[in-house]
Amino acid sequence: MRLGSGTFATCCVAIEVLGIAVFLRGFFPAPVRSSARAEHGAEPPAPEPSAGASSNWTTLPSPLFSKVVIVLIDALRDDFVFGSKGVKFMPYTTYLVEKGASHSFVAEAKPPTVTMPRIKALMTGSLPGFVDVVRNLNSPALLEDSVIRQAKTAGKRIIFYGDETWVKLFPKHFVEYDGTTSFFVSDYTEVDNNVTRHLDKVLKRGDWDMLILHYLGLDHIGHISGPNSPLIGHKLSEMDSVLMKIHTSLQSKERETPLPNLLVLCGDHGMSETGSHGASSMEEVNTPLILISSAFERKPGDIRHPKHVQQTDVAATLAIALGLRIPKDSVGSLLFPVVEGRPIREQLRFLHLNTVQLSKLLQENVPSYEKDPGFEQFKMSERLHGNWIRLYLEEKHSEVLFNLGSKVLRQYLAALKTLSLSLSTQVAQYDMYSMMVGTVVVLEVLTLLLLSVPQALHRKAELEVPLSSPGFSLLFYLVILVLSALHVIVCTSAESSCYFCGLSWLAAGGVMVLASALLCMVVSVLTNMLVGGNASRKNPVHPSSRWSELDLLILLGTAGHVLSLGASSFVEEEHQTWYFLVNTLCLALSQETYRNCFLGDDSEPPCGLRVEQGLDGATAAWQDGPACDALERDKGHRSPSASQVLRGHEKWMVLASPWLILACCRLLRSLNQTGVQWAHRPDLGHWLTSSDHKAELSVLAAISLLVVFVLVQRGCSSVSKAALALGLLGVYCYRAAIGSVRFPWRPDSKDISKGIIEARFVYVFVLGILFTGTKDLLKSQVIAADFQLKTVGLWEIHSGLVLLAALLFRPHNLPVLAFGLLIQTLMTKFIWKPLRHDAAEITVMHYWFGQAFFYFQGNSNNIATVDISAGFVGLDTYVEIPAVLLTAFGTYAGPVLWASHLVHFLSSETRSSSALSHACFCYALICSIPVSTYIVLVTSLRYHLFIWSVFSPKLLYEGMHLLITAAVCVFFTAMDQTRLTQS
Repeated sequence: MRLGSGTFATCCVAIEVLGIAVFLRGFFPAPVRSSARAEHGAEPPAPEPSAGASSNWTTLPSPLFSKVVIVLIDALRDDFVFGSKGVKFMPYTTYLVEKGASHSFVAEAKPPTVTMPRIKALMTGSLPGFVDVVRNLNSPALLEDSVIRQAKTAGKRIIFYGDETWVKLFPKHFVEYDGTTSFFVSDYTEVDNNVTRHLDKVLKRGDWDMLILHYLGLDHIGHISGPNSPLIGHKLSEMDSVLMKIHTSLQSKERETPLPNLLVLCGDHGMSETGSHGASSMEEVNTPLILISSAFERKPGDIRHPKHVQQTDVAATLAIALGLRIPKDSVGSLLFPVVEGRPIREQLRFLHLNTVQLSKLLQENVPSYEKDPGFEQFKMSERLHGNWIRLYLEEKHSEVLFNLGSKVLRQYLAALKTLSLSLSTQVAQYDMYSMMVGTVVVLEVLTLLLLSVPQALHRKAELEVPLSSPGFSLLFYLVILVLSALHVIVCTSAESSCYFCGLSWLAAGGVMVLASALLCMVVSVLTNMLVGGNASRKNPVHPSSRWSELDLLILLGTAGHVLSLGASSFVEEEHQTWYFLVNTLCLALSQETYRNCFLGDDSEPPCGLRVEQGLDGATAAWQDGPACDALERDKGHRSPSASQVLRGHEKWMVLASPWLILACCRLLRSLNQTGVQWAHRPDLGHWLTSSDHKAELSVLAAISLLVVFVLVQRGCSSVSKAALALGLLGVYCYRAAIGSVRFPWRPDSKDISKGIIEARFVYVFVLGILFTGTKDLLKSQVIAADFQLKTVGLWEIHSGLVLLAALLFRPHNLPVLAFGLLIQTLMTKFIWKPLRHDAAEITVMHYWFGQAFFYFQGNSNNIATVDISAGFVGLDTYVEIPAVLLTAFGTYAGPVLWASHLVHFLSSETRSSSALSHACFCYALICSIPVSTYIVLVTSLRYHLFIWSVFSPKLLYEGMHLLITAAVCVFFTAMDQTRLTQS
């Protein structure tokens, strides 16, 4: 069966997406879990240890507090409370921390620092899996044991107001609730007012035991304008007032209750310097945790500095405070200052219950648990505790009893620390079978793509897919039998859960059939190559060939980038790799322009890795005889060299273009500091987004939008030009409406809105331009002779995407869009046309610039740099599918816009019928090489220290990038089919 190169590459990328999906499902595993189901709550608590003496304490201790109020402020990082901002904007909270009846901690949140996994950690005490970053968008019900579940089982009445994520995680657990959407980041006022409006009423009532308040406004301000916005101070003052209201109300009610009340102030995660979160920087993982109660009264001169603890310790502490069982999956330890005022027997009882729970979890998840230092310390502590109980029952007051009790306390605390650390290192059990299945599929596809290069880049742009030969069929069925037997053996002997084994036989069988077919195709293509290679060696046609400098740069650059992915520092600073490659490419192009303009290029073109010699000349391929013969036949009408065509100012523009592009790239590097090492350094973006420079930002945004219009309108129809102009004007009006920029006639306007009407106004023009372009493309299929109509249609689609990017980009990033279009214009007019690069080289250059512009936007391999506010432009409520699509486009706008420009360029500037097929194949190949290599690297580095903080986020980015590439390849193939129909 014969397939075009583009169609073949698109099918390969689609299969790769399937393989990556299976790999990701196995790589991001379920955390350590207890084998006992949460519903089985009838198991009695561990009795107090004894050494020859009978103890009557076999029940759970009584609650320490009457009511518990949890105030969770989203994105509250520690310096907002314990730093200068806290002193200035939260005076009441600062007083409680420094002089009041409270205990203060800095709670470390493990990555991923997004809301849903952090709520899980707070309430279950477990470390959620990294894949919860994806689930954060649509939180399912939490089935694990948690403080909320235990409280409901014990008959506690729980009231909740705030982020609706809690309602999704804990359905039917609250006697009263009012959820607010957490993803509509433009709202930072009403989202908190909807929580506070319930306070007066609920605080006067006494029919509840636990009150949970989750405030989202601070997080939304961070996403909109960052941690240095003036809005941050106003919001912190508002939260301070809320805390004072709750605290004074609880204090006034304590006279009516036998036990004191507890107020907990905490954050789920912090906030990076760009206002986002999700990664592992200090600003994102350090959150304040303040426990306030009259039980914590301090003596004069008692100075309590915030101690560093783990966020997972909250669940065990809350369970003890409410007289509940500690959640079975908790890896946290009790915050001892909470109970240090209790009698020593109670202190030991609390610590014993915590260590028993952790030791059981260790036994169920670590085969060699008896050799674990924490388990040994636990056994030693339990023996000493038994001796202390025996001595306590004999004589309740003695110095020996006090000294032994102090020793047991120290032993328990050491055991808790060691057990918690041991369990935290065992949080992941990789699903190796699913990972291997995904890896095999992806590597088979990559091998097939590499082996198909000679045929795919041939001038016919077609290749033979061997699916019907007898040898293929025999090998296919044999491999199917082997894989099926292996599947049965693995799934029947696997001790832990396996995703691939859990699939239906139809789904698993389909993947095995696919893997078998790919393997047989690889073997068949390799066999044909070996047979063909022997024949060509007997009859050599072109014994020598040479590669151009640009070909070598592409090969070495791709290999160097792939190799760099094995080092955590290079992954964190991958933008430096792409900046280096793009700069080196500009220097190579400069050398080529000088050689062509001054020395000429009269030498014979090499019969090496060349797809097209000239955009309007003949096509050659991979040093095979027929291709080079075709080149010889067309030698008479080859395009003249640049030195023969260009005259005057055009020649000097060709010479200057690489240096202009290099200067543009250098300016863009200064706009957004990204990565890790230099992310904290001030950049032009921070300067522009500060409130003191709004006028400069407004001027820059207006100029950028004007440049975008000038560069884009040249290829549009008159209707699309008008729509583009109005759309770009709407973009500025939208940013002015939300307060990012100013109008010249209203420099001090404080009328800030959500800009919904303005954004939807722009969306109308985006859809109109895209519709016009699509209509022209469909019309060009019917009118085969109208080549110009198709060119205009493709440019209008590109223009619609540019307008959408302008709407989603933050104002300080609009120069990125303007410079990107300027570079595309320079490359098109003064480099690709005069220098007659082939389709493969042009494709790789587009890909490299697309990757560089991904980082010029301020993106990185850090989840915190994803601008989720782009997903809510023009939305007055959270709608999942549009929000996800807009966020994805806003993040990958650079690669997408360069890919759409590539389709237009090859369709409009070449007369070769195979250019788009070659481009699609090269695009798929150059994207498949790094992603295939990377999954092998992360598999081998799965126990690396930085696997979750560095390598895992990059893996998610690679998976998403492959999905974007699949969509791009589908577009390539569709346009290629249109071209074939016309030809």
